[in-house]
Amino acid sequence: MAGATSPAAAANLAGKSGVRIVVIGDPGTGKSSLVVALATEQFPENVPKVMPPTRLPADYFPDRVPITIIDTSSSSPEQKPKLIAECQAADAVVLTYACDRPATLERLSAFWLPELRRLQLKTPVIVVGCKLDLRDEQQVSLEQVMAPIMQSFREIETCIECSALRQIQVPEVFYYAQKAVLHPTAPLFDQEAQSLKPRCVRALKRIFIICDNDKDGALSDVELNEFQVRCFSAPLQPTEISGVKRVVQEKMPEGVNDNGLTLTGFLFLHALFIEKGRLETTWTVLRKFGYDNDIKLRDDLIAMPIKRAPDQTLELTTEVVDFLKGIFNMFDIDNDGALLPTELEDLFSTAPENPWSTDPYKDCAEKNVLGGLSLEGFLSKWALMTLLDPTNSYANLVYVGYPGEFASAFTVTRKRRVDRKKQQTQRNVFQCYVFGARGSGKTSLLQSFIGRQPSDALPSNTERIATNSVELPDGTRKTLILREIPEGDVRSLLSDRESLAPCDVAVFVYDSCDEYSWQRARDLLVQVATHGENTGYEVPCLIVAAKDDLDQNTQALQESTRVSQDMGIETPIPISVRLRDLNNIFSRIVQAAQQPHLSIPETEAGKTRRQYRQLLNRSLMVVSVGAAVAVVGIAAYRVYAARKNSSS
Repeated sequence: MAGATSPAAAANLAGKSGVRIVVIGDPGTGKSSLVVALATEQFPENVPKVMPPTRLPADYFPDRVPITIIDTSSSSPEQKPKLIAECQAADAVVLTYACDRPATLERLSAFWLPELRRLQLKTPVIVVGCKLDLRDEQQVSLEQVMAPIMQSFREIETCIECSALRQIQVPEVFYYAQKAVLHPTAPLFDQEAQSLKPRCVRALKRIFIICDNDKDGALSDVELNEFQVRCFSAPLQPTEISGVKRVVQEKMPEGVNDNGLTLTGFLFLHALFIEKGRLETTWTVLRKFGYDNDIKLRDDLIAMPIKRAPDQTLELTTEVVDFLKGIFNMFDIDNDGALLPTELEDLFSTAPENPWSTDPYKDCAEKNVLGGLSLEGFLSKWALMTLLDPTNSYANLVYVGYPGEFASAFTVTRKRRVDRKKQQTQRNVFQCYVFGARGSGKTSLLQSFIGRQPSDALPSNTERIATNSVELPDGTRKTLILREIPEGDVRSLLSDRESLAPCDVAVFVYDSCDEYSWQRARDLLVQVATHGENTGYEVPCLIVAAKDDLDQNTQALQESTRVSQDMGIETPIPISVRLRDLNNIFSRIVQAAQQPHLSIPETEAGKTRRQYRQLLNRSLMVVSVGAAVAVVGIAAYRVYAARKNSSS
């Protein structure tokens, strides 16, 4: 890796058509003189208080990106809003002090840098000591002066001294500012630890694996050359390849083996480039493989090109499921049929982070006693991620090695409205909303679905989702996703017209010992049914009578049976999580979702509307029949009249 960059390509991949640099600092520190000296290459005799915006052409620096320099003034309070606005619009900030005025240096950490933090700016800062020609020779070095300041303010990218009068390091100030934007240090390197940042390591590991064509764990001379051509459009000479490997072997013996450059050596080289200030080399590599400044795949590479209606979802194709099964087996090192947490971390080690380390994915699937995830649980988590966030699902498929396009990874399901009309569905993944009063047994139902005890309830501030594979009586398997809807969230959920569009089936859980629990379940059922009738997103509904092992409330039992019959849905299904007597509840939920035209509750208002429509349809039919009879009568009369005339 010689690091010969194609500057134009690197800049384009940075996503920048121009760089905006704002110059700030105390009055009299040399801001305007610095800008004029850069533009005219000579020291100005008469310097205006504030220079107008100054533009440098694209070919001024090797990266071939035009620069706009904004001079500012802070001499009066009225100018502060404009100064703040310019800083907020900046790609980089040049912060000046005067080398001959120690008070302006002290103001950096006393005022300017804290002020930039207060504005929550994320842009890199270049600290510039102007008037180098006036600096006292007895003063301490720049490194000694700036070390404690840079320790406190990590946003400082570079420190440099210059002289506009003597034309010393004036262009370098803005070159470093542009470089800090196009090739930032912060995403790649931890200055304090002096090591590559984890996300950078993960991206480089993925790139290494892609380039290791024979999968022998090392880049051969041929593979190294192909990598060089792909990234820098120039081959390496045999002597250059030998030189690269020799440097690595001297500093990191395990970085090279008989097959070539190992991952350890590959990472070492990039750390070496960055330490030597050649960040453009690593950035060029990352951008050639589709990474943005956050070291994630660019949005245009993972954007979802598929349009879908609110009641359509995406599911993994058979091709992707087969790919994921292969990945699962590859990382199941001990061949125990489950991925341990360490194996799962290894699987996602080429992604920016493990996407399942946080809610709602963290505890949503069944694990064995060692915390291992089965193949069914693994595929269920992918199905859930595809349902909730298809773009993220596709990105992570690419991170773990899936080579196909977005369109080959997912299939779009048919609209749920069409499924209801056709009285069948082709879906393999079903989402079930679980409603009920607090304490009714909703969470216990979810926990039992993924083999957990009710006492293992998740913290109350997490989004409770459980996903698993369900085997049906005919031997087929479907993925079921249970999503608990807290009682307090129902109003906000139903305030959205399309909130039931992604729902395949709704379950209403009540504590069979508690009449109030039933009343709340009934009210929620009516609310959901009404919302479905009003929006056209009706869903099949089931009532679940939980805690069946305890003394039941007779009135609640009778009332729930009557309401289910009145609304035209199945009678309540009794279950006991404690006794593990679940009455095939999960299979029955899936079967209800598979018959989307059945088990749809009908409210009194819905019945009235339906009866009105039926009456209206019958009336129209009578009118149509009457009109047809009249037409036939006229035709018959005409035939009769014609015959009468012919006979006379």
